[in-house]
Amino acid sequence: MTIDILKFVVVLAVMTTLAVPMGMWLAKTFTGTRHALPERWTYRLFGIDPDKESGWKGYALALVLSNAAMMLVGYALLRFQGLLPFNPLDLAPQSPDLAFNTAASFITNTNWQSYSGETLSNFSQMAVITFLMTVSAATGIAACAAFIRGLSRKSTSTIGNFWVDLTRVIYRVLLPICFLLALVYVWQGVPQILDSKVVASTLEGAHQAIRVGPVASLETIKHIGTNGGGFFAMNSAHPFENPTPLTNVLDILSMLLIPSALTYAFGSMLVRRRQGWVFFAAFMVMFVGSLTILFSAEQHGNPLLTAVGVEQTIEPTQPGGNMVGKEMRFGIAGTSLFAVTTTSATTGAVNAMHDSLTPVGGGVTLWGMMLNTVWGGDGVGFINLLMYAILAVFLVGMMIGRSPELLGKKIEAREVKLTMLAVLAHPITILGFTAIAVLWPGTASHLTNPGAHGFAEYLYAYASGTANNGSCFCGLGTDNPFFNTTIGLAMLFGRYLTLLPMLAVAGSLAAKRTASAGAGTLDTATPTFALVLVVVVLIVGGLTFFPALALGPIVEHFQMLAGSTY
Repeated sequence: MTIDILKFVVVLAVMTTLAVPMGMWLAKTFTGTRHALPERWTYRLFGIDPDKESGWKGYALALVLSNAAMMLVGYALLRFQGLLPFNPLDLAPQSPDLAFNTAASFITNTNWQSYSGETLSNFSQMAVITFLMTVSAATGIAACAAFIRGLSRKSTSTIGNFWVDLTRVIYRVLLPICFLLALVYVWQGVPQILDSKVVASTLEGAHQAIRVGPVASLETIKHIGTNGGGFFAMNSAHPFENPTPLTNVLDILSMLLIPSALTYAFGSMLVRRRQGWVFFAAFMVMFVGSLTILFSAEQHGNPLLTAVGVEQTIEPTQPGGNMVGKEMRFGIAGTSLFAVTTTSATTGAVNAMHDSLTPVGGGVTLWGMMLNTVWGGDGVGFINLLMYAILAVFLVGMMIGRSPELLGKKIEAREVKLTMLAVLAHPITILGFTAIAVLWPGTASHLTNPGAHGFAEYLYAYASGTANNGSCFCGLGTDNPFFNTTIGLAMLFGRYLTLLPMLAVAGSLAAKRTASAGAGTLDTATPTFALVLVVVVLIVGGLTFFPALALGPIVEHFQMLAGSTY
């Protein structure tokens, strides 16, 4: 166990180190005045004036309309997959409800898959999945850049140019990193070819067709963009997606790279580096807490397995603990770190079956998606933390009888109302759709497990969709019109009903003057405020979701301790 903890420390230390140069590059990308040649060509192609900025309404309109257009294109390509090239296996097109779910999933950075990855042609994997992975991640990062500008500017009505932000993030950040990382993945054994299959001879002399394709390119943006979809149904447990312990660590670092670096970019753009590190610390405290709980639960094991003779103690020949649904090559530690990372950074990639986690372990993954602010997805995770920072200074200001301020900007009724819209949209979508699914006739027939775990299946599906995560417990059959439609709507609501109000907050803050700090000003660049921020996140999350968790993972845990199946 000591070695496992050392591994955690090394990975988090590397992540912290990478956050500085990556944060500097992001800040330069967001604030630079020159446009590279490929960027200028792109502006001309789409008729964009790169020097024209817009207010929050124009920025939000461009974001929503561009995403809607790309979602529509993705939907059309999935519906006509059978007529498109690079489909030598003659794979059938997706049904209307499945294509809607898939297109909504990938444009919202969710990457929920109600289909098996092998059912898509190489053309669909590249032109739909990889493309939407790239633009959805760039959209979230662009929105974060606009929000940071709203805090950094004063007495202005503009927060930037969405098209410039989107183009720069793609050309300067995502494509270069993904290109280099893809070369490393290919070196480690991840396929990157246009053939759809290779034929291998087995030891018995038979011939077996093995599905392949442009996997490495998809894998890189899958993790760098906090996307999470898999080329194969097994996702990152498949040896062609995640073949070695090195690729497992690179996957984890990739998921955390941009969310962690945005805190440093924030500090650089506002010339408040200390403030950026305070936000980084808040992220880290919540992440380490989640990792500690999940790792301990999985390493402790499941007493129901002990009762039937399964050895769960740590020995030289086996890692001990609850190894059900996990790969031996990753073990408890590699699986726990991956599971917490993928649900905290709302990536959704999985290197183990989350359905087989202990109730506490499964509850931690649910909790990360419910909070949606423990690193979070590219861009939107940091926006969500700033959302809670606004709520924290408002609550503290009310307690001491002083007008709340954040970084010199007064937080008034408009900002609080918009922030609460974003705060409430998340649980309303999760809990509302979960309630509908529980009561809807016939949905129980799609459950593998009844009782508390069955309820957790419902809850996990809509938490994953709303948080734009994409992972699943996988004990719930969702490829049917009801779940494809409702989860698709949850993904759209979770993305835009939280993002758009915060862009409005950014526009409101940009129009305000920056007030000088006074004797009663709350200093937000302190460890005390980091603690207050973490407490506010946990209290709001607990008050909102504890009753639902009590009906699922918490009941399940006590059933496990009582020795009953669940």
